[in-house]
Amino acid sequence: ERDAWQRERNMLHSALKQAESELAKATAEVENKRVVETTSPKLQRLYRKYLRAESFRKALVYQKKYLLLLLGGFQDCEQATLSLIARMGIYPSPADLQLSGSPARPLTKFRCTVRAIIAVSR
Repeated sequence: ERDAWQRERNMLHSALKQAESELAKATAEVENKRVVETTSPKLQRLYRKYLRAESFRKALVYQKKYLLLLLGGFQDCEQATLSLIARMGIYPSPADLQLSGSPARPLTKFRCTVRAIIAVSR
């Protein structure tokens, strides 16, 4: 009987601690909401701009990670294709190597960047 009472006491004690932590979280949320609601409209507008900018920043971080992953996949695919071609015994001519190895002009790089940005935004 004493063991059952001790187990019940421990269970109720843990439930009380959990309820207190939930109450603290709810109280903190209500206080934060009140602070935002009671501040001036100018400060609210500034806070909304901050939230929007933070959202955009997080979206850009996600897009950057996605594009890096995508480019890494293309690089792996290209390397696999080149190794397959090399195993087949077909090699590109020196003229092809010079054409593909030439550095891109700044305007071409800019256009490629703009097209990538447009594709990501769509």
